[in-house]
Amino acid sequence: MNRGSALIDRLVSWSPVLLLGSLAALTYWLDAQVQPESARHDGTARHDADLFIENFRAVSFDADGRMRHSLAARHAEHHPDDDSVDFVSPELALTDPGRPRMSIVADAGTVFGDRETVTFRGSVRAVRDAPPAGTSVGNAPQGQATLTTEFLRVIPKQGRAETDGPVTIEEPRGTIHGVGMVFDNRAGTVRLKSGIHGTLLPGSSLK
Repeated sequence: MNRGSALIDRLVSWSPVLLLGSLAALTYWLDAQVQPESARHDGTARHDADLFIENFRAVSFDADGRMRHSLAARHAEHHPDDDSVDFVSPELALTDPGRPRMSIVADAGTVFGDRETVTFRGSVRAVRDAPPAGTSVGNAPQGQATLTTEFLRVIPKQGRAETDGPVTIEEPRGTIHGVGMVFDNRAGTVRLKSGIHGTLLPGSSLK
């Protein structure tokens, strides 16, 4: 298997799930297949890319042939020094059966070599469809929700997404702004850390 095919296999096996009520468990498209350090070529100690892919697209299906996740990017590049992959204009769509559809776009993104964290940077916009009726959990938005920020960090195994910067959440109850956010999918909660302000419809509550 050549290096290009190996990276594509790893990207295709990365199965991400992110935030706002449709985060489940993000397992990665990058399936670890690390070659021994002795086999690496000179220069890999620098953060140089060893492989470029233009117009990248990968799709993941479940056992019944239904599409579950798709990841597209205008450009992807792999860095052998830390086994990370950088994306330009990533577009992620999550269509897990029985869960609200989730999509996220950004100017750039990175999947890190430790397979524990993925980040989205620059004009980050996430849209989560309304969950099925009767599935209310915690204080997460119950209708379609849109989140915008400049940086989003996701810790997939914990079902957790967070940012330390300004964030705006728009959903049927109104629009809320804050600085710093933690979304916990397991608990079904969204916590804004500070600078919270916005508008709510009469009678609405974020509790």
